[in-house]
Amino acid sequence: MTSMASLPPNSNSNSNSNSKVLQSFTGLQQIAQTRHYKAWFLDQFGVLHDGKQPYPGAISTLENLAAHGAKMIIISNSSRRASTTLDKLKSLGFDPSLFVGAITSGELTYQHLQRRDDPWFRALGKTCIHITWSDRGAISLEGLGLEVVENVKEAEFILVHGTEALGHSSGNSVSKKLEELEKILEQCAAKGIPMVVANPDFVTVEARELRIMPGTLAASYEKLGGEVKWMGKPHQIIYKSAMAMAGVDASNSIAVGDSLHHDIKGANASGIESAFITCGIHATELGLTAFGEVADVSAVRALASKHDAYPSYVLPSFTW
Repeated sequence: MTSMASLPPNSNSNSNSNSKVLQSFTGLQQIAQTRHYKAWFLDQFGVLHDGKQPYPGAISTLENLAAHGAKMIIISNSSRRASTTLDKLKSLGFDPSLFVGAITSGELTYQHLQRRDDPWFRALGKTCIHITWSDRGAISLEGLGLEVVENVKEAEFILVHGTEALGHSSGNSVSKKLEELEKILEQCAAKGIPMVVANPDFVTVEARELRIMPGTLAASYEKLGGEVKWMGKPHQIIYKSAMAMAGVDASNSIAVGDSLHHDIKGANASGIESAFITCGIHATELGLTAFGEVADVSAVRALASKHDAYPSYVLPSFTW
């Protein structure tokens, strides 16, 4: 495999999203004018906002993309429903009407658990260990016909929405340390029950702090020998849903994200070109200390090679 580091820094992008070439731009305007993508699949945390407030220029950049006729869809590994994501964006000052819609891993999980039209989900059973949030607000399982159990012996599968608490049959949740949850997972792995993870992220950016996410628990479960159904990026399920929602194919799409493993590698696997935002979860690894600071291209290439994830474009932030 050819390393990106051996390629010239401003090689022209091409239509193969797995190619090891990229262009470094200062803003999305240069991309929008270079190539007219019909659909833009946008990550939210680390790209549009930090969980507390929009990044500088993000709102006006969305407005400029909309003015260029772009169909924009939020694709997020949030464990919450799509409607909750759009409400959150509105509360932060974003205009939900600019988006065709939102697809979250939480929404995909809910729909698959409700419909059971997939053989794997049909075979899951109805009793589950539920790992959820506490400080961030537990996630409701209403309408799914599931029975939450606290005894691993009674569970048919594990449902992971968060990393902070264990759901109880009463509908309440009890806060647990990560180490306590990992011990429960060891018992589940010994029993050989499958896991559904409704947020494949390992970490996320929240007010410039990195926070442990459900993907970390899922990766640990796989190391224990457990079976995991990953319901979001980098897996193709979420990109296929986004393309269907926008009515486009891969050649007319671009994904924008801050995670090489989730956003960029996922786009590569789905044949979609991608833009890597360096101010998100990889900022510290890239030696960045301030918003909008331009990453050293050799550092980006080395990190991309490490993750085997190759963006078409590199930008310091989601700005026009």
